Parts: sequence; structure tokens; C-alpha cells
Amino acid sequence: MEPHVSHSVADGVATVVVNHPAKRNAMTADMWRSLPPLLAALAADPAVRVLVLTGEGGTFCAGADISSLRGSSELAQDLAVRAEDALAAFPGPTLAAVRGHCVGGGCQLAAACDLRFADEGASFGVTPARLGIVYPSSSTRRLVSLVGPATAKYLLFSGELIDAERALRSGLVDEVLPGGELDKRVAEFTRTLVSRSRLTQAAAKEFADGRTDRDAYWAEQARAGGDTAEGVAAFLERRRPHFTWTAPSAPSAAVPASPPPAGPWHPAPPTAG
Repeated sequence: MEPHVSHSVADGVATVVVNHPAKRNAMTADMWRSLPPLLAALAADPAVRVLVLTGEGGTFCAGADISSLRGSSELAQDLAVRAEDALAAFPGPTLAAVRGHCVGGGCQLAAACDLRFADEGASFGVTPARLGIVYPSSSTRRLVSLVGPATAKYLLFSGELIDAERALRSGLVDEVLPGGELDKRVAEFTRTLVSRSRLTQAAAKEFADGRTDRDAYWAEQARAGGDTAEGVAAFLERRRPHFTWTAPSAPSAAVPASPPPAGPWHPAPPTAG
């Protein structure tokens, strides 16, 4: 089977799967290229409330497929940054479900998700120093916001891999699950997310990501949307709330028309192929 990124939608959850198991789910140029339009389509789908990103089989993503990108590093840099930015801009909650290696461009994608749950055997690495590549400022800031400057420097300076427990302690990962429990926990948690107010989630995501010019907009949405009244009524009546707010016009997860600053492609360690 050709390397590809597949997806499915069920019960409000879109699951996006990186599928290139012959090379530990390393990303080809076509795979990078396919992510922004796929994410834009899922963002526009009213049936999608939550997005889960994972890898086929026992590996999340071991970076970029070096053999498929020989001679096109400039193009690959642009494609990787665009894919990361599109994932970070997705309007609903996003969760990376990580098994095995989450390295280079794979770690870049996981860090662009809102949350990361990992199997206890997962390992993480940010590897540009292995190849003399400059990590882009946007990706560096995102990494620093998760783990702090000291751990970000450790990862970037050394290119060393860390295990899931250290990733949890550093803030790179939100939960670590025993072997065989990751899928169950992800399904349980995404059901919880789907049951909550989309209004609250959308506003919280914007504010948490640093937007400061939409307080009046979200206050008006709260007044007019009905979720607050429904939530209070459901609490007083001891029943589950039925939240109905949807965005007046779905924001696009596509990367803006103007190109992003040039940023490097982050391939997997040489052992990953």
C-alpha cells in the first residue's frame, strides 16, 4: 500500500492516521501535502467535534521519509511547516495518541495538537541537531510553551530521545497509559469532550493559544448561544446537558494564503529510514 494519511469520522470524533508502517510512519512529501486540505475539510464538517491524530500500528511517526525527499529539502521544509500550522489552527480540540517513536516531524505534529496521550513504551525526540537543521521559530515557541525553555533546549541541543515518563514530567505529554490501554482511554476521553460545550471549548482554545481580541465576540456568543442557560438548567435538574451551540461560520484550518516563514523539515534519525 502506498504511504498515505487516512481518516474516519464516528460519533463526533475524526481520527486521522499516518500510514507508512514500512518506515515507522515516516512522512513523505505527498503525506505532508495532504494534511492541510484534509484538516480544512474536517474543520468544516459539522459532525466533527474532536480530532485524534495517530499512527498506524505500533509507531506514531518517526519523522520524514528521507528517501522520498532527496533533492527537495526546501519544498519539504515548507510542506512540514504548513502541515503543523494547519493542525495547530484546527478549531476543535485535537489529541495525539502516541505509540512507539514520536520523533522529528512526528514530534512536531504531536506538539501542534492540544493534548498528547501516550503509551508507556512511547519515546519522543526533537532531532534537527542531528542534521544541522535550524528548527523554526514557531515550532520552537510551541515546544517552549509545553516544556519550558530548559527542557526545550535539552531536546533541541542534543537530539536525544526521552521516554514517556520523562515526557509526562516535562509537560510534553498529558497522560501515559499502561500497555494496551491507550485506545480505551482515548475513546473514553473523546466521548467526554464531545459531550461538553463546543462554545466553551472554542473560546478556551482561542484564549489559551494567546488570542486577546475576541472577548466581546465570545461574550456575545455566550449570551445568544443558549449553552449557558442549558448547562445551568441541566445542573439544577440533575440531568445531562444538551449543548447546541455551533460556530456561526466554521473557521478554516487551512494555512493562510501568504506563505509562512521558511522553516526546516525535521526528518527522523538516520535509523528510521
